[in-house]
This record gives sequence, structure tokens and C-alpha cells, in this order.
Amino acid sequence: MAKKSVKVLVVGNPCNTNALITSTYAPSIPKKNITAMTRLDQCRAISQLSDKTSVPIDKIENVIVWGNHSATQYPDIHHATIDGAPAKDFYKDDESYNAFITKVAQRGKEIIEVMGKSSAASAAAAICEHMHDWWFGNQIGGYVSMAVIVEGGKYGVDGDLCFSYPCICKDGEWQIVEGLELNEFSVAKIKATEKELQEER
Repeated sequence: MAKKSVKVLVVGNPCNTNALITSTYAPSIPKKNITAMTRLDQCRAISQLSDKTSVPIDKIENVIVWGNHSATQYPDIHHATIDGAPAKDFYKDDESYNAFITKVAQRGKEIIEVMGKSSAASAAAAICEHMHDWWFGNQIGGYVSMAVIVEGGKYGVDGDLCFSYPCICKDGEWQIVEGLELNEFSVAKIKATEKELQEER
């Protein structure tokens, strides 16, 4: 029997929906203590930005992964900075930005095809980062992406989902970053990944 204070990170896919199932069948554990991992996707997005710009990853902040840990996820760089400069400045046209989004979303599949095995080491590193930040607070500043269950939802998202949002962690708790402006492109991407999670549910 787990303590109610236990912190749960679901990694097995479909991890968002599996986290929702876990919460449903473990009602004594507060919903805020059950999360799913999109930190791996955030790490992949940051890595892509670092490769493109030759800027170290610790100089890249506020990359967000919205939604599902799947091909519909939305790696959002509209609020991100690269060494203080707006990240979106490096992807000025829709074609290059959509290529970035696809690259991040398909990175796991690409690794399996090239290496012939899963990216288990990358996932393990992301698990460590997720749990470290959840417990100790954000390690390098900026937002962390966590799939969480928020009754009522945020940013117009269905509240009965485990959905990845930008979060700030402090004193062992996460809090969703609120008040971010979303353009039509971002809203459409968020709605697409929300729809997939609704169908999984």
C-alpha cells in the first residue's frame, strides 16, 4: 500500500492515458501526485535547437511540450529563448517549424530504425530529470514539461485528461505556468493532441 504522498511517474506507453487510468483506479492518491513523462520530448526539442544553433542546452529555456507523448505532441518554441534570443527567430517560416515539430515527435521512432533498439538510455535520463525537478525544483530555470491531471483543465483543455503543460516546480510541487498567449497555430496543435487523448480515454 503506497502512501498518499507517493510521487508517481508513468512512462509505459500510452503513458498519458495510463496515468489517467492509474489515477482512476488509485483514488486515494491525489491526482497531483500522478504524472506522465513528456520530459523526454522536451529534451529532444532542446537538443534539436542546440544542434541548429550551436548554443549549449543550458542556454535554452522555456521550450514547451503540450499534450500527448505521441506523434500529435506539440513542441512549442513561441515562448522559448536561445541564449536570450527568441527561439522562433531561428524558424521564421512554417515549413521549417513544422519540420522541427515532426522531427521531435518522431525522434524515438527514428532512433529505433537507425539503431535497431529503443532509446532506453535517453528515457532513463529524462526520468531522472523529471523526478529531480519535481522534488528539488527546476534545475536550470525556465519551464519543465510534465503531463498532469488538472480538474477543470487549463488553456481550454479538457480537464479529464493527463495533458502535458509547461510547469514550474518548487518545494516538491508542480504548478502550471498560466497566462501564456497562444496564437492560432498553437491552439490548433493543442486541440489536435487533446482530441487524440480524448479518443484514447
